[in-house]
Amino acid sequence: MNILFSLAAVLILIACAVIGAGEMKLDMLFGVIIPYASIIIFIAGIILKVISWAKSPVPFRIPTTAGQQKSLSWIKNSKLENPSTALGAAGRMFLEILFFRSLFRNTKTELYKGTKLTYGSNKYLWFGAIIFHWSLLIIFLRHFRLFMEPIPILVLWLQSLDGFFQIGLPALYITNVLIIAALLYLIFRRIIDPKLRYISLASDYFPLFLILSIILTGILMRYFYRVDIIKIKELAIGLFTFHAEVPQGIGILFFIHLFLICTLISYIPFSKLVHMPGIFLTPTRNLANNSRIKRHINPWDHPVKVHTYEEYEDEFRDKMKAAGIPVDRG
Repeated sequence: MNILFSLAAVLILIACAVIGAGEMKLDMLFGVIIPYASIIIFIAGIILKVISWAKSPVPFRIPTTAGQQKSLSWIKNSKLENPSTALGAAGRMFLEILFFRSLFRNTKTELYKGTKLTYGSNKYLWFGAIIFHWSLLIIFLRHFRLFMEPIPILVLWLQSLDGFFQIGLPALYITNVLIIAALLYLIFRRIIDPKLRYISLASDYFPLFLILSIILTGILMRYFYRVDIIKIKELAIGLFTFHAEVPQGIGILFFIHLFLICTLISYIPFSKLVHMPGIFLTPTRNLANNSRIKRHINPWDHPVKVHTYEEYEDEFRDKMKAAGIPVDRG
C-alpha cells in the first residue's frame, strides 16, 4: 500500500501539471510563480530546521566512534575513526560527506540455517548510494549551463566528461544511466527484502519515485520529445535574474519536469532528504572525542538539592539500629 500510495501521489502531480499547464494554459503559474514559491519554501524550511537543530543542547561529547581513542602515549589511536582534534573531526566529516565512510563499513545480519546469527558485508547499499548521490550532483551542476551565459568552464568540463563515450546524438550522459540504475536498485531493494519492506513507509518510497520521474522526464526531453532549449534557457536566465517571462511553445513535458522539481525542492525541508544540511550539524559526527583530555561540564546542569547518606542516617538512625541495619556512626 505504501508503494502504491507513493506512486499514485507522483502520478497525481504529473496530472496536475498536464491539466494546469496543458489544458488551462497556466504557464505563468507553473513557469514562474511555483518555482519562486518552492525556492522560498526550501530556504525558509532549511533555516527553521537549522535553527531548531542549533537550539538542541549538546552538553557532552557524543561522537560515534569505531577506533581506538587517544589515551596513553604508547597506545596508537585512530585519528580518523576516533579523532581527538578538530582537524581529525574535519577529516572524518570530509570522508563521510563525499564517500559515505560509515555506510561503507555497514554490515548486515542474517539468520543462517534458521538459528545461527551471521554478520556479512553490505557494500551493495554503499555502492548504490554513492552512485546515486554523485550522479545527482553532476546532473545538478550540469544544469547550470541553462542559468548562465557564458557557460562556466567547470560546467563545460563536467558536460564533456559525462558525455565521454559520445554514443549517438545528442550525446548520452553516463550519469543518466547510472542514476536510473541506482534508483531502481534502491526501490527494488525495499520491495524484495521482507525486513526492509516491513519497515518502509510511504515517505521512503515517495522521494525515490519523485526523483525517478524527474530523471525520466528529463531524458524524454533530451532524447525522444525534443523541446526548444533556447526558450528554456531564456526562462531559466529570467528566473535567475528575477526578470522571468514564459516564452511561448516550450512544451508541456518541460512544465511537468519543472513542476516535479519544484515539488521535490519544497518537500526536502519536511522529509528525510533534509539530511543534506543535517550531516553538518550531527554531533555524533562533527565532534572530536577528547573526553579523556578535557573535562566537559554540562552547562544546563543546574544545582540540585540532594539528600546525602549522612543526612539520611541522621534522620533514621534509631529505626536502622532497631531493624539491625548497620550504621556508619554510632
